[in-house]
Amino acid sequence: MQPRLRLFTGEDEALDMEPLKVKISFGELSHILLEACRKQRAFLRDFDDDEVQLTDDLYQVLTAYCRLRPGA
Repeated sequence: MQPRLRLFTGEDEALDMEPLKVKISFGELSHILLEACRKQRAFLRDFDDDEVQLTDDLYQVLTAYCRLRPGA
């Protein structure tokens, strides 16, 4: 993925644009996040309040996993 640079001139219309949306596979995302969590990367905290959209089935699996009791 090539980074995109934008020049902000201070005009209000530039602030009204919606953020760019990028599609990425869940597998690729999970590998990136797992590695960042293992190395305790500080940038992860920058996104604590951001919302993430999930498919309904993935959401159900994740919430069911969170409810599981850890093994004895």
